[in-house]
Amino acid sequence: MSIIVQKYGGTSVVDAERIQAVATRVGASKNAGNQVVVVVSAMSGETNRLLDLAKTISKRPSRREIDVLLATGEQVTIALLCMALHQLGLKAISYTGSQVKILTDNAHSKARILSIDESKIIRDLDKDHIVVIAGFQGVDEHGNITTLGRGGSDTSAVALAAALNADECQIYTDVDGVYTTDPRVVPEARRMAHITFEEMLEMASSGSKVLQIRAVEFAGKYNVPLRVLSSFEQGDGTLISLEENNMEDAVISGIAFTKDEAQLTIRGIPDEPGIAYKILGPIADADIEVDMIVQNASQESYANFTFTISRNDLDSAKEILQKIKDELGAEEVVHNSNIAKVSLVGVGMRSHAGIASKMFAALAAENINILMISTSEIKISVIVDEKYLELVVRTLHHTFDLADESQN
Repeated sequence: MSIIVQKYGGTSVVDAERIQAVATRVGASKNAGNQVVVVVSAMSGETNRLLDLAKTISKRPSRREIDVLLATGEQVTIALLCMALHQLGLKAISYTGSQVKILTDNAHSKARILSIDESKIIRDLDKDHIVVIAGFQGVDEHGNITTLGRGGSDTSAVALAAALNADECQIYTDVDGVYTTDPRVVPEARRMAHITFEEMLEMASSGSKVLQIRAVEFAGKYNVPLRVLSSFEQGDGTLISLEENNMEDAVISGIAFTKDEAQLTIRGIPDEPGIAYKILGPIADADIEVDMIVQNASQESYANFTFTISRNDLDSAKEILQKIKDELGAEEVVHNSNIAKVSLVGVGMRSHAGIASKMFAALAAENINILMISTSEIKISVIVDEKYLELVVRTLHHTFDLADESQN
């Protein structure tokens, strides 16, 4: 008998009607002969409502108490879903993260899972129960409720699937799979039947928001087959698993992009050993994540150092660089917040030469200037002016023949 873990996000359980629809879908999987574990998020909007409520009480509430507060959102959903399953004549039981003993570290609001005690779940599955578990939450060694951060229910589901050695972890959301790019930008974008963990991780880190990065990392580490499905319509979705030797080896699988980038340049720095650390050390100390880095060739022993960060961190990073500018002997700090990053992703790049030149030729033909370039074994990323973002995505999607032929 197969063990299936299903995860339903906030939009899938937004109201009683949607919860009943989820119950019907879960029941169908159970009646097909599977043992089913369900992980649910809070109802859409509930987490924000609770956060706003906390702010009316305190400007700086304790992170521990915020976790206690936010964990109630999922507790509502698991109870309601079990009630809906009972109405269908199915045996179901709900558990919070602490009841299952999803053990985490004590980093409130961004905890990491350390272990899961699956014995209670297996015992209930053997009694023919559907087990419904609150996502996004756990408990530390001292019994404190913890939460895993935004999107943490995906990670909860994958971790539970790994602990149970599940046959598949199904992530139900408001899209019917992973597309070659955002269909809102390229209407003829194609839903992929299969993508590797590596490719999905690169897509997620480059702007695709279908799955949380930590969940994909976890799935890849423990080889948990993931399937992205729509909770609103039927379909096979997209399977995310290890690379298969006999799978069709597409050169490019997809195009990811993000507008949430900003570029910082510190000009006229001495070209000497250790200068990169002197710049990026204080940035790292402020928990600001750096993406792409370029240091130009030295001219008369001076150089320019450019890097990109999340646009949300721009003000903090600028303040840090202004403080250390004189100490470094730099001329000035400049920034550009009107940029976007576009990434080509595909395991097929490993065995195909000329992908970068084809990409650059296509952009040159559209008179689009590339501000920065970064490459890895299966990804090529470029920074461009934000005003060209959609043109770049459409151009590359056409250049690499990623369209759904049925849309043409």
